[in-house]
Amino acid sequence: MALQYKSTEVYLKPDVRFKSTLVAKFINNLMHEGKKSVAEKVFYQATDLLQTRFPDKEPLEVVEAAINNVKPLVEVKSKRVGGATYQVPIEVSRKRQLSLGIRWILEATRSKKGKAMHLKLADELSDAYKKQGVSITKRENTHKMAEANKAFAHFAW
Repeated sequence: MALQYKSTEVYLKPDVRFKSTLVAKFINNLMHEGKKSVAEKVFYQATDLLQTRFPDKEPLEVVEAAINNVKPLVEVKSKRVGGATYQVPIEVSRKRQLSLGIRWILEATRSKKGKAMHLKLADELSDAYKKQGVSITKRENTHKMAEANKAFAHFAW
């Protein structure tokens, strides 16, 4: 079953190859300076690489699993109470989980140097699928921070 993403503000058309709105959102976030065709080319080259790395899985399944592995369940937000500022753990909405997961994967991909973008993207997606890599580390750090500040959960708004 493919994840379908519909934003409440704007209807998102599914992408051409996988007919998935999740992929369309990912491509839109990957896009730089309005060059959507370049972003599509990079994404589809990365999925072709994922097909060779995981021959028993569909590339769309790998991408969905990678994003699901990176999505955070909780995060911390700063809340000022009196003169002190507390890091208050809060649950993350499904929509924000998706956007944070995609953003973290793309940040990790862009932080790597020395390779073509489709190679870096395929590496990060396969690492996230295997529950390792920079984007998974970011998720774990976010969860650890929320766990450490659980005492301030009563300040949640």
